[in-house]
Amino acid sequence: MSAPFYVSPEQIMADKAEFSRKGIARGKSIIAAEYSEGVLLVAENATSLSKIGEIYDRIAFAGVGKFSEFDQLRKGGVRYADTKGYAYSREDVGGKALANEYSRVIGEAFTRDPKPLEIEIIVAEVGDDRWDDDCRNRLYRVTFDGFISEHSRFCVIGGNVDDVEGVMSGEYEEGMEVGSILRLGVRALEGGADRTSSLDESSLEVSIMRSAKRGRKFERLSVEQVRDLLTN
Repeated sequence: MSAPFYVSPEQIMADKAEFSRKGIARGKSIIAAEYSEGVLLVAENATSLSKIGEIYDRIAFAGVGKFSEFDQLRKGGVRYADTKGYAYSREDVGGKALANEYSRVIGEAFTRDPKPLEIEIIVAEVGDDRWDDDCRNRLYRVTFDGFISEHSRFCVIGGNVDDVEGVMSGEYEEGMEVGSILRLGVRALEGGADRTSSLDESSLEVSIMRSAKRGRKFERLSVEQVRDLLTN
């Protein structure tokens, strides 16, 4: 009887990581960035499928990679937030706890399942001056293996992350207005991919969360609103 084929655990994990990275790199980049009034999220997206969505009052979600996989996570996040808000209070639903839950779910899939998830996600939480512990913005990135990291100023996932981050790092300034941060985000997206034409309002998905807005702070911008911000 021949001996069973053996593959080391290290090789299995390395193969899974390479598989996920290739799938994620094929996607278009998404940027979440702080600006003077809150947080802006911008994605290159010419389809009708949303990569950016609302999770709860002050929390937004963005995903890149395999749509069916990150959309299921988005829906799961909505259920998680609704349950916690109902059991306690709406103010108790925070981005950190949600990002940790995503990290657990994605990490378990990477470790246990034969095929890992081909996704990266951003959990963005806008600050609210009414709550001392939640007055600043928070940006969390969760990668395909469940690794979680917190970012200040901006966060990038998908595509050529290094090139996009290079443009953002070189031009980002504290306190930028919404139009300025959107135009910077578009320049960064254009700089992170080979293309023959510039991005315009029809090929962008843009959402904002304004800290001064009461209640649900998430707002999806229309094509007309994006056009105005890009041209003014």
